[in-house]
Amino acid sequence: MHRATNPVRPLLIMLLAALAWLAAGASPGSAETTPEAPIDDYVREYLRTNGLPGAAIALTRNGEVVHTAGYGRQSDGTRVTDDTPMMIGSVSKTFTAFAVLQLVEDGRVDLDQPVLRYLPDLVLDDPRAAEITVRQLLTHHSGLPNPTIVPLSRSLEEELPTLAGWRLQSDPGTRYLYANINFHLAALLVQRVTDQPFEQYLAAEVFGPLGMTNSTAVATTVDLTAVPVGHVTAFGRAWPSRELEQLNSGAGGVISTAGDMGRWLAMQTGQGRIPGTRDTLLDPELLALSHTPQPDAGRHALGWDRSSPNITPERIGKSGAMTGWQAQHSLVPGSGYGVAVLLNSFTPTLEHAYELSSGIIAIAEGRQGQAEVGPAKATMIDFGLAAGGLLVLLLAAVRIARAGRWAAKRRAWAGWRYGLRLLPQAVLPAVAIGLFGVVPLIGGNASTPDLIFRLFPAGAVFLLAAAAAGLALIVARVLARVRGRAAQPAASPSSA
Repeated sequence: MHRATNPVRPLLIMLLAALAWLAAGASPGSAETTPEAPIDDYVREYLRTNGLPGAAIALTRNGEVVHTAGYGRQSDGTRVTDDTPMMIGSVSKTFTAFAVLQLVEDGRVDLDQPVLRYLPDLVLDDPRAAEITVRQLLTHHSGLPNPTIVPLSRSLEEELPTLAGWRLQSDPGTRYLYANINFHLAALLVQRVTDQPFEQYLAAEVFGPLGMTNSTAVATTVDLTAVPVGHVTAFGRAWPSRELEQLNSGAGGVISTAGDMGRWLAMQTGQGRIPGTRDTLLDPELLALSHTPQPDAGRHALGWDRSSPNITPERIGKSGAMTGWQAQHSLVPGSGYGVAVLLNSFTPTLEHAYELSSGIIAIAEGRQGQAEVGPAKATMIDFGLAAGGLLVLLLAAVRIARAGRWAAKRRAWAGWRYGLRLLPQAVLPAVAIGLFGVVPLIGGNASTPDLIFRLFPAGAVFLLAAAAAGLALIVARVLARVRGRAAQPAASPSSA
């Protein structure tokens, strides 16, 4: 006789099995879930350990925004959130390269055509300039130099005539030479081809479609009104630091937020698709090309750079720094993650944004043990320089106390020989005078003595201490010689 099946029993077995499965943590995708709390804890500890005022981060994966957050404070005391605008420095170059590739997709620009095709009024004092291609601009292989001191230009069009006396440092396509002028020219190319200001192009064709509603771009740092003052770190603390006035268009003028950078990276890790839509902002093949090292360009892609072979996991990234800001964004091909870190501070001796991004990637990939916050290396360097400066002053004090005996041993020396012997002590005073007194007066640049100091406060403290020690020692030895020679005639009769 066939026994009737109880319909409740199989349902009960299925329910118990499902509960056991969930209790064991075997829910679909559980291994893929990013632990937001460990990331937040890690970032907060990193900021606290290194004396950084604030940060904002974005994490994406395969076209989706996983996590965005802000931490700490701005210079005006307000809290940093994922909507806080921050300068991203040279990370802006990836936006410029992206804009050029959009024009390539439209058939309006060819990467391997000479730049002169699009900028016929580009004149350099070097016939090799005619060989520079658009691709070489985007990989820093144009041969164009990167002068330390340049006059302030207020626009790309104003800057172009100032290049007339420039010469290339290498043949185009043969050598990597990082130079902001490459991306100034790339931005000007976009401006000329589209017949609209470069910053307006980014707003209309990149920021707008991506929903990056809090992002803007400025031509120069003189135009900075959307962000508070950034900071420079020194001796474990952060100090407000205004920006050097310079032309940034195409090379470092983008102001963005963690929320907006999340949408940018989601598009980058999502084959060019605009988040939340099926529309693409750039052909996937061109997007992949922008991440790919170019022929004869080493690990340098179009606006981006591949990591060196010893970096694990491999990543594609770009860093940026201003005098008050640092930024880093990275793509991890192996896991599909993208991470952006924005800091409202600049540290001269350590790329904190890169270190933070590495830790966030490790946590996201389940390697929490590799995301430990180590010692405050930059702070240790700063105090090491301070201790070195103090030691130099103490040694100088000892030598000053012995200046009389030192001069007496060289009393018979001719004046020119005595002066030459003092030259080593004059090197650092000369360097300090040059940096703080002469550089701000050269070529109409916008440098000021206080700004040079804030570029590397701990280094400046060491230099000024060493310069003061050298100058004091020179004065002491000169005075000792003068006194010794003045006393010499009076001592002659007794010695006769």
